[in-house]
Amino acid sequence: MANHPSASKRHRQSLKRQARNKAVKTRIKNVVKAVRQALAEKNADTAAIALKNASSVLDRAASKKVIHWKKAGRCIARLQTAINKMAPAEA
Repeated sequence: MANHPSASKRHRQSLKRQARNKAVKTRIKNVVKAVRQALAEKNADTAAIALKNASSVLDRAASKKVIHWKKAGRCIARLQTAINKMAPAEA
């Protein structure tokens, strides 16, 4: 345990941030999983809607520095590419 009041405060703050970041990362995993599940079911419309939601969550996490902004962009781009590959197969 910390010996100084300022160190105790820093520890409390780090625990709050850790919990908040964990919640955001869990949400990211869930929305990305929803897009991948729609892709697995070959449902382009659902996948597109899920991707819109996922890109919003990813961009928000990147703006808050929970994840790196390039990681967010890379994840969005890969999901979009997968949706684009699936769309011509149905058309």
